[in-house]
Amino acid sequence: MYRDEFMRRAIRLSLENVKKGGGPFGAVIVKDGKIISSGTNKVTLKNDPTAHAEIDAIRRASKNLNSFDLSGCELYTSCEPCPMCLSAIYWARISRIYYGNTKKDAAKIGFIDDFIYKEIDKPLEKRKLKITQHLRDEALMSFETWDLKKDKKEY
Repeated sequence: MYRDEFMRRAIRLSLENVKKGGGPFGAVIVKDGKIISSGTNKVTLKNDPTAHAEIDAIRRASKNLNSFDLSGCELYTSCEPCPMCLSAIYWARISRIYYGNTKKDAAKIGFIDDFIYKEIDKPLEKRKLKITQHLRDEALMSFETWDLKKDKKEY
């Protein structure tokens, strides 16, 4: 198997990215034993809080495969994915994740996302971020239109 090679590539990307001024994270997406994309953390380089390595790799893989469905793909990432990345991995239908560093390792150097997992478990009214439903009846129109659409592409 090529697992070691793919993981080492993700780790190498994370090291190179630190030297370029980015965060210490790298990711590689593989399908049928071939790398189809890679990504690095560019949060501070792009001033984009969503520019994580896994998200970058998913966007590139989707473009390269011309599909939002990455079933059959494997993700090799230098660190256990954060909640945002993990959600994106599920949405992309990636079949398997291999990771190097743990979220505890990441927390030791200041990348702490445990608070997000704790917040998600709380009822909306107990969360730090205030969340208020507004204009639901108007918002439902797009859902109703989608539901009735005959030629929609399900995802």
